Amino acid sequence: MTIAAILSGKGNAVVSISGDRTVAEAVTLLASKRIGAVPVLEGGAVAGIFSERDVIYCLEREGPAALNRTVGQVMTAPAITVAPGETILGALAMMTRRRIRHLPVVERGKCVGFVSIGDLVKHRIERIESEANAMRDYIQQA
Repeated sequence: MTIAAILSGKGNAVVSISGDRTVAEAVTLLASKRIGAVPVLEGGAVAGIFSERDVIYCLEREGPAALNRTVGQVMTAPAITVAPGETILGALAMMTRRRIRHLPVVERGKCVGFVSIGDLVKHRIERIESEANAMRDYIQQA
C-alpha cells in the first residue's frame, strides 16, 4: 500500500498557510481546524511545516511577542516530504526515525496532500483487522 491509497481515502484537501502570516493567525487556524500542523506553502511548493511544537518553542524563547512573528520565521524547514508512491511502512519508518508526526505529500514540486502518523497507523490497523477477519472466515469455512 502507498501514500496515494491513504489520500484516496481521506482526500487531497490540504489546510495550509503562507509564511507571511503571523504565528497568532496560524495558532487560530490550528485551533479552529483542530489539527496539529500545517504545511507552509509558497506558490504551491512546501517551504516548511508549522506545528504545535513550533508554537511552544517560539513562545518559550520570546514570550507573547512571538505571536507577532511570521510563520516563515518560526516554521520547521526544510520540510521532510514524501511522494505519493512511497509505501505506508516506509513513511511510518521515516516518521519514527526522524521523530516527526506529519508529512506533506509532494509530486512534481507541488503539495498534493498531507498525512499524519495517525492517518498511517489507522490505515495499518484497518488492514490488519481486515486480514484477521478474512483468516477467521477462511478457518470457519474449512
